[in-house]
Amino acid sequence: MDAEIKKQVDIFTDGSCDTISRRGGWGYLLRCGEQRKTASGFEADTTNNRMELTAAVEALSALKKPCHVTLITDSQYLKNAFTAGWLKNWQRNGWKTAAREPVKNKDLWERLLELSALHDLTWSWTRGHAGHAENELVDRLALQARRRGEGL
Repeated sequence: MDAEIKKQVDIFTDGSCDTISRRGGWGYLLRCGEQRKTASGFEADTTNNRMELTAAVEALSALKKPCHVTLITDSQYLKNAFTAGWLKNWQRNGWKTAAREPVKNKDLWERLLELSALHDLTWSWTRGHAGHAENELVDRLALQARRRGEGL
């Protein structure tokens, strides 16, 4: 029996948080060929970094089978944790930063590690608010969720 061919999926994610109220939102777009799926959500007491990570967690969780995934984010924090070796260093140091402080958002990083192991995952960064159509879309989804206090 032939092995099932993995689909190529492009994922675009973004998070949004108001630093005063701590209301946050996240959004994602999954694109596989002509198929598209969007989703968004809200958290009442959060940070922008948590929303960036949550968007990636939710998007990867929406995939039903292992895929070839390109995840495009405007968060250097999210991308560099995987591509610059930060996660490996944090794990090796008992989830401590180089400054020996506890890594923030450990729960989300652990979930992202689990989910990323299921897929052939490539990380890509795009500048936010620079006219990238899909990034602008997920930015709007996250902002709307934050303002409404609910996701779609």
